[in-house]
Amino acid sequence: MLVKMQSSSTSSSGTDFQRLRERWTTLLNRIYEDPRVAQLMNTRIGQYLSSHPFIALTVLLFSAMAALPVGLFITFALVTLIMSGLGFVFFEVFLLSVGGMTLLCVLSGIAIFSFMVSLILEALHITISKILKLYYPHLTKRGQVQEKESEGETSKPKEME
Repeated sequence: MLVKMQSSSTSSSGTDFQRLRERWTTLLNRIYEDPRVAQLMNTRIGQYLSSHPFIALTVLLFSAMAALPVGLFITFALVTLIMSGLGFVFFEVFLLSVGGMTLLCVLSGIAIFSFMVSLILEALHITISKILKLYYPHLTKRGQVQEKESEGETSKPKEME
């Protein structure tokens, strides 16, 4: 009974292997019929890889396995490039904002300082002019005093004559 099972399992695995080989052959024929593959197989590299299947398998495995790391690196490089560009723009905007706010604060301080100095100088001017009017009233009537003096000077020579 054990012998019958082994022979039936061997025959079923043999037919499974034949089916798998037929599918594999059909798949390879489709690949070779592709115009891009046919064009590659007509080159010297394609002919070399066709005559050396181990090297062809090695190149195929390396290409398939290297695709993910290369793709990740290219994605990383692009994201880094984009982020550095955006970061530069945002950093420049930040610096310009800080510079603009600093300039606004400095100009506001200068305006307040100018206003306060003008206010103090005007108060001093008014105070000094009031004090001068109070203690030296003849200085404030300068035009009238000078007219009287000039009239007196012109009249004096007439009296001398």
